[in-house]
Amino acid sequence: MANWRAPPKLYIPGPVHTCDDILNALSGYPLGHRAPEYSQLHEEVVTMLKQLLFTEQNVFLVSSSGSGIWEASIRNCIQRDEKVLNIGCGAFSDKYHGVTKSCEREADMVAIEWGKECTVADIDAALAKDNYAAVTVVHNETSTGVTNDIEAIGKMIHKKYPNTLFFVDSVSGMAGLPLKFDQWHIDVVFASMQKAFGVPPGLAVCVVSDRALAKSEMVPGRGYYFDFQEYKKMAAKNQTPQTPAIPQIMALHKRCEMLIAEGMENVWARHKAMADYVRSWATENFELFAPEGCRSNTLTTITNTKGIDIKKVNAALFKKHGWVFGNGYGKLKDKTFRIATMGDVTIDDLKQFTSWIDAEI
Repeated sequence: MANWRAPPKLYIPGPVHTCDDILNALSGYPLGHRAPEYSQLHEEVVTMLKQLLFTEQNVFLVSSSGSGIWEASIRNCIQRDEKVLNIGCGAFSDKYHGVTKSCEREADMVAIEWGKECTVADIDAALAKDNYAAVTVVHNETSTGVTNDIEAIGKMIHKKYPNTLFFVDSVSGMAGLPLKFDQWHIDVVFASMQKAFGVPPGLAVCVVSDRALAKSEMVPGRGYYFDFQEYKKMAAKNQTPQTPAIPQIMALHKRCEMLIAEGMENVWARHKAMADYVRSWATENFELFAPEGCRSNTLTTITNTKGIDIKKVNAALFKKHGWVFGNGYGKLKDKTFRIATMGDVTIDDLKQFTSWIDAEI
């Protein structure tokens, strides 16, 4: 019988394993969210995030999952008579299209085969066919383990389609993969903290360009909870419109300090080294789902070529060792499985874990 008081050590693609330093940071004494102490915390976190994400633009702390910013980006920045181009290459990029439609905006979707990356050529060809107010791309597709070349895509859109906004879902990419907001000409990017940041769920980081923020002023019906104009107004006071998830923000403060001390080049290299190990192990035992050249460094999706009973193997791993990995997602369930290399995981952890998987298969 499951027991939430004795949870497994997580190698799923989020939430991920979190170290004691982060967990301890969650237990800070409560702050009044309109008090100067909270404003100080907020300002320090935003300042560090700007450094980590290479931006001088607008960083918002949003007490929601990253999925909430799918809706926020569309409702804030797209007029009802405008059209959006959604790039679908997996379960979560497909969901972005669904959210666009649910917000009653006209949208076309470019459907890329699951396991393949969306290329500059794919997006260029689609944008050339119509007038789109924005294009949405998932940076790191959590269902397939594919990383898209956001840098190249952003630079192409900026050069050839300067009036088109660029929205990026980096839920499982931000902090683990290179992401340079200003240089790559992104207009909205967001992430959940339970992925590569290794902070327990309940908080999202959203970066919004000055031009996207200006566009939102002209869009009626932005809604209440995710109104970028309210976030802008309150950010000027180092505040949020609603009561923020203060414990998660305290933990994010600690994580940002750790990332800055390590240096982002070293952070990215560490994630790559862990992913390289998992890919090597997976190649020896199974097959990699994503092709070479676009494989994620924060999680690896592995084709279940041996037909193992993933649920049974995970149950055995948890019973014997207290660790679990992730099943495939959506239509890839049981056909693939996923091992995350995010959060406070080390190569030594991964070597131990894969040896235990070997013993069960």
